[in-house]
Amino acid sequence: MMTTEQWRAIQTNDATADGQFFYGVTSTGIFCRPSCHSRVPRHEHVQLFPTATAAMAAGFRPCKRCRPAGLAVTSASWVATIDDLIKTHYAEPLPLAKLAQLAHGAPSYLQHVYRAETGQTPLTTLKQVRLQQAQLLLLTTTLSSKVIAQKCGFQSSAYFSTCFKQQFGQTPRQYRLRQKG
Repeated sequence: MMTTEQWRAIQTNDATADGQFFYGVTSTGIFCRPSCHSRVPRHEHVQLFPTATAAMAAGFRPCKRCRPAGLAVTSASWVATIDDLIKTHYAEPLPLAKLAQLAHGAPSYLQHVYRAETGQTPLTTLKQVRLQQAQLLLLTTTLSSKVIAQKCGFQSSAYFSTCFKQQFGQTPRQYRLRQKG
């Protein structure tokens, strides 16, 4: 159970609390020191650990910004975290700045590392994840293209149709008819 003092330490980035506990953010799978200058998480998403080892044993990855385990996070591990965040948050508006904030890094550095590891930008991956989800919804539901576009995080149905046609060579409607026909 988190005390008021521990929560205050997280909110104020209190360096004097470092070493007393670590906190994991369940929505991102990342754990930090209390002094980490990342965005303050929602209270209900915080899980406390006595040690960095305990946080890692629970499946949390160390933050790239504050390096709570005392070790640098590998690029591959960070990219895996970014991929998990994309798959979790694809339906929301997710500009590079927000993705970087969720991943506890700087936008330009995130873009650089992600491209070096995967050969594409994180926003390209985001679009691919959105299109894969749209493809699934076209096959398994009777939702309109407009509703599918919204559920998959596209800001407009016209942009969704354009992206879908570029990726699959046919409009969403044509795809649904050919797959079901």
